[in-house]
Amino acid sequence: MADFPVPQKRLWAAWEDPRQLERFWGPPFAPATFTRHDFRSGGRAEYFLTGPNGEKWPNSWKFTAVNPIDFFEAEDGDDNDEDMPTSMTFTFETTPMGSRMVHVTRFSSVEAMEKTIPGMEEGFRAAMPQLDALLETK
Repeated sequence: MADFPVPQKRLWAAWEDPRQLERFWGPPFAPATFTRHDFRSGGRAEYFLTGPNGEKWPNSWKFTAVNPIDFFEAEDGDDNDEDMPTSMTFTFETTPMGSRMVHVTRFSSVEAMEKTIPGMEEGFRAAMPQLDALLETK
């Protein structure tokens, strides 16, 4: 969960626009490039992270539900890695000070979660301040 001093619609716009999404999805040491972002129920996003040595890690999301400015749900598109999250939900709401985002990630098993969470948490902690910076600019 994170609170932001911007309207809910502005927070949603950061996720809706792939060029804005690129500015915060992925930590600074492995920025994201979105090659597709069909942000609707039944749509798909495709992206890759680029590591410091130029290595690329592709991934995708299959959007299972998108309710503009309120929430979206997606399944992870990497069916080859059973340790990756199986799905995620992002919920957005208005607060007295701006807006709130709640992120829930689901895994195929407790073991997969325990294996993946340390690196995922490190990545999110590095990436999310970039969202704060992006929201300050627009």
